Amino acid sequence: MGNTNFDTLWDYSQPAQTEAHFRALLPQFTEQNPLRLELLTQIARTQGLQRQFAAAHATLDEVEAALKQPPDRVTVRYWLERGRVFNSAGEPAQARPLFLAAWETATQLGEEYHAIDAAHMLGIIEPPEEQLGWNLKALEIARQATDPRARQWAGSLNNNIGWSYFDASDYTTALDYFQRALAAREEQKNERAIGIARWCIAKTLRVLGRVAEALAEQQALLAQYKAQGTEDGYVYEELGECYLALAQPEQAAPYFAQAYASLSQDPWLAANEAPRMERMQALSRTG
Repeated sequence: MGNTNFDTLWDYSQPAQTEAHFRALLPQFTEQNPLRLELLTQIARTQGLQRQFAAAHATLDEVEAALKQPPDRVTVRYWLERGRVFNSAGEPAQARPLFLAAWETATQLGEEYHAIDAAHMLGIIEPPEEQLGWNLKALEIARQATDPRARQWAGSLNNNIGWSYFDASDYTTALDYFQRALAAREEQKNERAIGIARWCIAKTLRVLGRVAEALAEQQALLAQYKAQGTEDGYVYEELGECYLALAQPEQAAPYFAQAYASLSQDPWLAANEAPRMERMQALSRTG
């Protein structure tokens, strides 16, 4: 039958590479095999992450033409990925009914993992006052899930809930959820996700005025990434913010320069966070 557990091949930081892996698997499945359709939905997701929206929609058109009634898991995954492409392309109004349909059908089918995915996407696109409720619904499913993959959502969901509280300026509650996210990530032994959770905690500590603690943690992350031969523009940005908070703009400037050099390569940030990028660039010239 070949590799039917293709979801384990995902590397969200390398969508083009993941697409190549998925395409290499396609010949294993016949045209009528539902797994082939599921695999195509994930190819569409890789295309969306590469901002190849027309190609992603074309791939999903192929899936749509083969959908059956009543809706099944393939349909749920189709709705999720069509919704994600619309949302990534800046059309959340088009995405919302698709995520709602995926949520309702996945819940009815007992597809815990995909129900959580739908709720978490609704927690991203809904108005701020409704986002928290969707993430809490998703977290409750994850806590009670019998599917081990569904339970692994805990880290992402606690992170998202933390950001909802952070955006509402409730930094103490945000810190609590970020710490829960870190505990979940450590249980999963996902080093990259652990680093992100630590970064979120450190950023929140800075905003809470605990700048020395925040700086020490970001320095530790920087040292770890350098030892691994990698880097993270967000760590550079936070190091700059920490030194700025300590009234040391001359120390901050090179970190903002490195942050800008790294993060300006991200097309999503360039499209959606222009003032933030301009601020980094300006502060890189300080001192």
